[in-house]
Amino acid sequence: MSDRRPRAGWRRPPAQPPTTATPEPAEARPSVVQASLYRDGHRVSSPATLAETFRQLREHPDGMAWIGLQRPTAEELHSLAAEFDLHELAVEDAMEAHQRPKLERYGDTLFVVLRAARYLDAQEEVDFGELHIFVGPDFLITVRHGAAPDLSTVRRRMEKDPELLALGPEAVLYAILDAVVDGYAPVVAGVQNDIDEIETEVFGGDPAVSRRIYELSREMVEFQRATRPLVGMLHGLMAGFAKYGTDEELQRYLRDVADHVTHTSERVDGFRQALTDILTVNATLVTQQQNAEMRALAEAGFEQNEEIKKISSWAAILFAPTLVGTIYGMNFDNMPELHWAGGYPFAVLLMAVVCTSLYVVFKKKDWL
Repeated sequence: MSDRRPRAGWRRPPAQPPTTATPEPAEARPSVVQASLYRDGHRVSSPATLAETFRQLREHPDGMAWIGLQRPTAEELHSLAAEFDLHELAVEDAMEAHQRPKLERYGDTLFVVLRAARYLDAQEEVDFGELHIFVGPDFLITVRHGAAPDLSTVRRRMEKDPELLALGPEAVLYAILDAVVDGYAPVVAGVQNDIDEIETEVFGGDPAVSRRIYELSREMVEFQRATRPLVGMLHGLMAGFAKYGTDEELQRYLRDVADHVTHTSERVDGFRQALTDILTVNATLVTQQQNAEMRALAEAGFEQNEEIKKISSWAAILFAPTLVGTIYGMNFDNMPELHWAGGYPFAVLLMAVVCTSLYVVFKKKDWL
């Protein structure tokens, strides 16, 4: 990280011609959230335009400029690049959102990309924002893409601590890192509560829980992409403490932020594993439930089949005497045994024998 004061040999690029350096009034530039100049930890002015900020900083080279932008235009970024000698690759990244968290050094300037997060209670989901930071010897520029984080609280905190703010742009970078990492805590708490609710829904048999598990798993993938690179970034900053002469007190603060990031990253990894396990358990429970339903259907079908067997057996038994009686009820003159004295007992006996035989057969087959 760089010292607050410009190093020997460092020269600010020449000022832009008035025709290109004079932007529109602040009302027409809503992307410029706030621009302030500080000297010895105290705010000395709040210029309304970027051009005025550049002019005042050139007049007071011992000061520091803190410029906050939200979704700036290409003209504004190119103006900043020309004034502070920002690398074109870093400027190109700052124009586009959806960058991965990273830390890169271009000469005397650090370029940092952070992914902030906030938990939305009403929707029960995680909203991610993106923050690009340029840190130079006497300036710090923030470019926000999204609602998070709220840097106004960071600015108020730093202005209440002039000693810390007097350490320069690297102290502001620490405060922003700290704010982003602290913003992860409510997200972790909200996700933990969601996972507890999901576990209850899984064992309660809620059919809609699978979709909730999937959506939360996707958010945890994004959360992991936001937190995991921060661990390496902060260790990279700490590795440069001696080389760039970082203040000892600031070193302690950055180590504390690194500890919090490591803890948060471990929690997020745990959430992903827990959601994977819950999804597996839910799939197992759904399979078991489906098997139970299929078994119940099979048992119902078996019972129905047994009833059909009984009905069919009795129908066959009752059909046999009906057939005999129907034939002998036709009253043809030339029918065998029609005028035989024992014809009636024989017919009754025949019916009884047929019915008994059918009953024995069906009983042996366990239909009755």
